[in-house]
Amino acid sequence: MNTAVLTASTETDRRSMPRLGPRLRGFYVGMALLMTAIVLAGFWPSYFGLLVRGAAARPWVIHVHAAVFIGWMVLLLVQVALVASGRTRAHRKLGTFGMGYGVLVLVIGLVVSFASPVLHLVAGEWEIDRAASFLLLPLGDMVLFAGFFGAAIAYRSQSAIHKRLIVLATVALLFAAAARLAGIASPLILLLVWLFPLLVAIGHDGLTLRRIHPTYLIGTAILLVGFCRIFFMQSESWLGIGRTMLTALMQSGS
Repeated sequence: MNTAVLTASTETDRRSMPRLGPRLRGFYVGMALLMTAIVLAGFWPSYFGLLVRGAAARPWVIHVHAAVFIGWMVLLLVQVALVASGRTRAHRKLGTFGMGYGVLVLVIGLVVSFASPVLHLVAGEWEIDRAASFLLLPLGDMVLFAGFFGAAIAYRSQSAIHKRLIVLATVALLFAAAARLAGIASPLILLLVWLFPLLVAIGHDGLTLRRIHPTYLIGTAILLVGFCRIFFMQSESWLGIGRTMLTALMQSGS
């Protein structure tokens, strides 16, 4: 990212903050709740609803992944609530833990990216091509999350940039939930469901800053590029890569 542009934009944000008023300080709390609602709604039929009824029979790694993922959403909600209540010192202290937790989200996400298709293969539920095709989706999520989260750490001393990068990192994690909400609808519907929280955040920028922060402009472009992976899932070039990785993984575990 262009450091000079982002830094200058941050200074503009700081000058504009007194005009926003306390009624807008809870916006990011609402954003965290919205993104959490998307996660719960997307996975309710296939996981959380079954879990409530005691019928979610899944391998332990899936339960760990779900717990870590929900933990990220809870951490996000706590962090934005601390800022909204003016407890920025506590927010920074918890942020140290948050950096380590983000790494855990990435590691568990990568593990499940491979474990999920392998489990389907071993159970005889998927053919190798379906598993290889699917693999591109979670791996793409992890690449996007890692990039935005790493940038958020690098810019943690510049709050206007940092908070927007955290939003982008969390939106990257919403792809699977958005796909379940969109069902078999068109790619455009999937894209709109996935980016809905980001569009809300961009609209908030427009209303409060009278412009869109460069972090969101750059981040949106990156997410759009990342979205294009759905058009390469069935390509022979990717399937060859996916088959090779999954076959090697299964052979190493046998």
